[in-house]
Amino acid sequence: MTEVVAGFLAPCQQNYFVCRVENFSKGKWQVKLKKPELQCHANFKSKSQKYLVRNELTVKPATYSARISTDIPLYETPGALFDQYLEDKPRIFNAMFPDKHRSQQLNQDEWRIKMLPLQLLILTVWPVVDLRLRCKSRGRDYPPEVPRDITKVLELDITRWELQGLNNGVDQSHFALIVKGTLYPDRRGNKCRLGGHLEMNISFVLPPALALIPENVRNSLGKGIMTKMVESMKQKVGSSLLADYSKFKRERSDKRV
Repeated sequence: MTEVVAGFLAPCQQNYFVCRVENFSKGKWQVKLKKPELQCHANFKSKSQKYLVRNELTVKPATYSARISTDIPLYETPGALFDQYLEDKPRIFNAMFPDKHRSQQLNQDEWRIKMLPLQLLILTVWPVVDLRLRCKSRGRDYPPEVPRDITKVLELDITRWELQGLNNGVDQSHFALIVKGTLYPDRRGNKCRLGGHLEMNISFVLPPALALIPENVRNSLGKGIMTKMVESMKQKVGSSLLADYSKFKRERSDKRV
């Protein structure tokens, strides 16, 4: 008895079904659609041709995002304002990403970084990103979240990315990564503060096995992971920048002596 077996993109026993060929001629062949939606197509033109049975799994991309703000006391000194510090973009980059073995400068505004592995649920990816740093002042083309009376703002965003060392069935064409951030001195009020925002968005198509996890469970885990990631980035960037800014102030002070 001839049988045709059609399966999903990844092996999983509960996702296989069997269609008996003799049922095509008798009009008895039926497939009941269940979630996730299963579509089965059969094409045949003559007895000499082989039957073609195609199975498709319709999967909606999973999207996870996190956004945090920075509000840290900032102690400036005359002749070494934070505005002046932000203008030295290579110095800013080296303070945020001190591992020179994983980065290279592409031009005056962009650097390529081999990031540490990102762990997303059971997926692990190694992004390589092109990071752009741009200084803006006097309210010109500021991002919406930055007040227009801020004197200077450093804008950070990813212009290009690729994934290396893919595993667990992640298709690079089904993966999207967006990272945007800002840093600026906020002198409104009695004291100056380091203000900023960091936002990360990741979208990817789940492998069939992972798609079987309830959506509310996936969303809760994904949100928790993303929040931890951006909080870790915030702590590292904030501490590194403030430490280097203190060094910047000492260097300026020594030059005036």
